Amino acid sequence: MEELNELLQQRRAKIESFQAAGVDPFANDFTVTHNAQQVLEAHADDDKQKLEEVNVTYRLGGRIMARRDFGKAAFLQVQDGSGRIQIYVAKKQVGEDAFEQFKKFDIGDIIGVSGAPFRTKTDELSVRAAEIRLLTKSLLPLPEKWHGLTDVETRYRQRYLDLIVNPDVREVFRKRSRIVSLIREYMLADDYLEVETPMMHQIAGGATAKPFVTHHNTLKMDLFLRIAPELYLKRLVVGGFDRVFEINRNFRNEGISIQHNPEFTMMEFYRAYATYHDLMDFTEELLCHVTDKVCGSLVIPYGEKEVDLTPPWDRLTLKESIVKYGSADMTVLEDRDKSFAYAQSLGLELDSQMGHGKLLAEIFDVVVEPNLWQPTFITEYPTEISPLSRKNDQNPDVVDRFELFIVGRELANAFSELNNPIDQKERFLQQLKEKEAGDEEAHGMDEDYIRALEYGLPPTAGEGIGIDRLVMLLTNSASIRDVILFPQLRPEVS
Repeated sequence: MEELNELLQQRRAKIESFQAAGVDPFANDFTVTHNAQQVLEAHADDDKQKLEEVNVTYRLGGRIMARRDFGKAAFLQVQDGSGRIQIYVAKKQVGEDAFEQFKKFDIGDIIGVSGAPFRTKTDELSVRAAEIRLLTKSLLPLPEKWHGLTDVETRYRQRYLDLIVNPDVREVFRKRSRIVSLIREYMLADDYLEVETPMMHQIAGGATAKPFVTHHNTLKMDLFLRIAPELYLKRLVVGGFDRVFEINRNFRNEGISIQHNPEFTMMEFYRAYATYHDLMDFTEELLCHVTDKVCGSLVIPYGEKEVDLTPPWDRLTLKESIVKYGSADMTVLEDRDKSFAYAQSLGLELDSQMGHGKLLAEIFDVVVEPNLWQPTFITEYPTEISPLSRKNDQNPDVVDRFELFIVGRELANAFSELNNPIDQKERFLQQLKEKEAGDEEAHGMDEDYIRALEYGLPPTAGEGIGIDRLVMLLTNSASIRDVILFPQLRPEVS
C-alpha cells in the first residue's frame, strides 16, 4: 500500500508538471478517425515497399499498455476498443517539445496519435507517430505484467480493470452482445413483437421465487422487483399480440453461486396457438442457429468435455429420467410413500408431509440433473409444482411442460399455458395456502390476471431462456459471474 501511495503521488506530481507546461492532462480536443483493427486490416497484406507509397494519416486514440524506450525513440503497445497496435515514437518526427512531454507518459495513460503505417525491421505493421498527445493521465498503475490481474474477487469487483488487462474477458462480453443480438434478430424474423413490461410489480408473480421489496413514497405502497415478466406478457397475448418476447432483467432474493446471481437476464416469449411441443422444436432451432453463428460448430468445448448440440435432442419425462439415472423402478415413483422411502435412501432430508409432486422434483434435482450433460428436454412435470401450466389432458397429475438441461443445469423452462381462469384461480388459492404455511416462494393471488384470463387467452405456449447460462455455455465460462459485467458481491472490506 505504501508503494502504491508513492506511485500515486508521483503521478499527481506529473499532472502538476503538465499543467505548468500548458499541457492539459485531461484533454478532450483530439479527433479519432480510425481504430487499431481498421488500420491492421487495411494494410495486412502490404509489404514495406507498398507502405512507403501509402499517403494516409491515421488518428488513433488508446491506452498505453507497454513501452520500450531507446533514448530518442520508443515503441508503444496501444490498446483501444478494437485491440492493440504498435506505435513508433521518434524525437525527430514528433518534435523536441512533444518528445520531452512524451517521456513523462506512463503505462496506463490514454493518448492520441496521428501518423502513417509502416513495417519495422521485424516486419510488424506499426504506425509512425507524427503527433502524440496526452489525453488522460492515469493515476493508478495497471497490474504488474508478471503478476497480472488474477485475483477473482478483484476481477469481478474492478471489472473495468479486468477488461483493460484481460483480452479473453473482453471477448466473452463481445460474444455476449453477439448472442443477444442474434436472439433478437431471430425472434423478429419469426414475427415476434419485442415489448417492455414493468419491472416493479404490485404482486410478485410469474414464478415461484422470493422477491426483493421496495417502497413507492407517493403511492405509499410496497412494490416488488420483477421475478418474471410472464403474467404481463400473457396479458398482451390476451390483448391480441399473438407472438411477443422480452429480453428482460429479473430479480430474485435468493442465494449467490456459480449458477445464480440475484439480478439476471432472461428472454421470455409467448406464442398463441402453439403447444410446448412446438416450443421444443423452436428452441432446438434457435439455440443451434445462435451456437453455429457464435462458435462456428454445434460441437463445442465446455470445461474438460464437449457438448454436442446437433439435433434432435433427447426427450424424457421426469419419471423416465429418474428411472434412467437413479436406477429406480417406475412403480416406486408412481406411489407417494414408496417415493418418499426412495428419497430417504438417497440421504435426502425432506418434510414428511411433502406432496408427491414436490418429492419427485427433489429426487430429480439430486439423481438426474447433474447427469444431463448433453442437451435434454425433461417433460411431464408434476402439476403441484407448476401453478401456471396447463394440465395434461390424459394425466391431470402432470402438466404440458418441459425444461431444457445442458451441462447439468437448467437452461430453459416452457409450457403450454393454463388459460382456464377457474383452474388458475384454484391453483393460486392453493399457492396462498402454501404461502401461509411458510413457503416464501409460493405464488401470490393476482386478481387482475384472472380477469384477463376471463376475457380469453388463446391456446398459448410460453418459454423463458436463461441468457446468462447460455452465454456461460457458448463462452466456456465456469461461473455466472464470468458473464455478468458487474455481478453482485459482498461489500468491499477496507
